[in-house]
Amino acid sequence: QVQLVESGGGAVQPGGSLRLSCLASGSIFRIKTMGWYRQAPGKQRDLVAVITSGGLTNYADSVKGRFTITRDNADDMVYLQMSSLKPEDTAVYYCQFVGENGIQYWGKGTLVTVSS
Repeated sequence: QVQLVESGGGAVQPGGSLRLSCLASGSIFRIKTMGWYRQAPGKQRDLVAVITSGGLTNYADSVKGRFTITRDNADDMVYLQMSSLKPEDTAVYYCQFVGENGIQYWGKGTLVTVSS
């Protein structure tokens, strides 16, 4: 059974940085996309960033220029480097893998809190 495990969340002051990691335990055949989503209290889960197997990326407008998504295809890992963090970035961050067969895998989330 495939499980995704996020790590790297925590509390940081505005302007600070964090790096999130997501590792898949178990084998996923041909991962098509890897992505990060976030859900703030009382809000829906929204896309933060996604990266394809070929390295193409897409970001939410609110994080462009501040967040960078990268992936390690060999180890089935995806990372999210977050810089210039703002209080409105506070949320639970989830990683998602999508296989070429369309099956989606989700992690349980890691909390990021940006506060002074």
